Amino acid sequence: MGLFKSNIVGRRTKGTKTLFPLDAELNLPQDKYSSELCRLVAQQVADSSFDEGVESIRRTTGGKVPKRQTIQQTVKMSQDFDAFYKLPGEPEKTSDLLVITVDGKGIVMRQEDLRPATRKAAEQQKGSHGARLAPGEKLNRKRMATVAAVYSLQAQKRTPEQIMGPKENKLAPVRARSKRVWASIEHDSRGVIRAVFEEALKRDPMQSRHWVVVVDGGEQQLLDILDIAETYQVKITLVLDLIHVLEYLWKAAHCFHPVGSNQAEEWVKEKALQVLHGAAQSVAVDLRRSATRRQLSQNKRRPVNKCADYLDKYSPMLEYDSFLSDGLPIASGVIEGACRHLIKDRLDRTGARWRMKSAEAIIRIRSLRSSGDFDAYWKFHREQELQRNYARRYATAC
Repeated sequence: MGLFKSNIVGRRTKGTKTLFPLDAELNLPQDKYSSELCRLVAQQVADSSFDEGVESIRRTTGGKVPKRQTIQQTVKMSQDFDAFYKLPGEPEKTSDLLVITVDGKGIVMRQEDLRPATRKAAEQQKGSHGARLAPGEKLNRKRMATVAAVYSLQAQKRTPEQIMGPKENKLAPVRARSKRVWASIEHDSRGVIRAVFEEALKRDPMQSRHWVVVVDGGEQQLLDILDIAETYQVKITLVLDLIHVLEYLWKAAHCFHPVGSNQAEEWVKEKALQVLHGAAQSVAVDLRRSATRRQLSQNKRRPVNKCADYLDKYSPMLEYDSFLSDGLPIASGVIEGACRHLIKDRLDRTGARWRMKSAEAIIRIRSLRSSGDFDAYWKFHREQELQRNYARRYATAC
């Protein structure tokens, strides 16, 4: 019987079940569900609700896996995710940019799985609202998941006019390669950011490539990135996502021009082009001056002040003229897509309230599939199951 051939068939050891070498030879699961059925469960519930997954499995295979067991199997199947990605990897043989990006996405949770501060706020709100939630109350129903991506990207030089000009003048975007995306609601943001740097170091251990970190301006996220980069002694170029800058500019534009007007659109294009030419601080000065000249009230000019403060605060990360001439990315389309695919498309369904373990399991499976690692992970998971269920027990029994 190969590796587990033994004369201890049927032998019981204290506190263990009977050992059957053939079970070990076949690496049979410890419960009544086959490994292939469990694999099918993972694929089904990654795309559809648990109820839909149960029905689909019953309809296509005739197998019956109740909802509770489906959730348990999903959690069990995802348990080796962190260990899988801690395996040593081969450095990438390329001189392309190494891009890191991180973002956050909220998930509506059961109250017992909210973080302590959010849970306390939710308990204080309990019974304070009627049929309709007051503004801000949804914030106390969500736990923030951290979404991350690491990928290689060929440098592509562009001009500000190509970025803001008509589509026919824009260059075809270069595609991200060797992309790994993942998210976690169980680990905090700092833990995920540390894992991002560890993944990047596996790809470029000698730090011979240009490391680019695209951020959205979240202060704590930025502090964690800088601290962990210093810990690993990594030189990085921080780039503030242009999309977030445009959001601030649009809000400021509506202080000067009507919503939806051509004047507002042209104003945003003009200011964005100036920012892309490296004049963010000059734009901030012009915004404040225009608001004063028009004698806008404090309330009316608040979006203008926010935009100007934002441009001033993050001006070192707004050197877009230099970034574009070096061929660096200046927008976070990859991480925005990851937030939508990993979180929103599956976990943000109407009426859904998640437990942390099941939400984390679904996110892990979707992450593996999005990164193209599911098959390799499944092989690793089965090897770990063999160790857990048989190898260690046989070692104890012998």
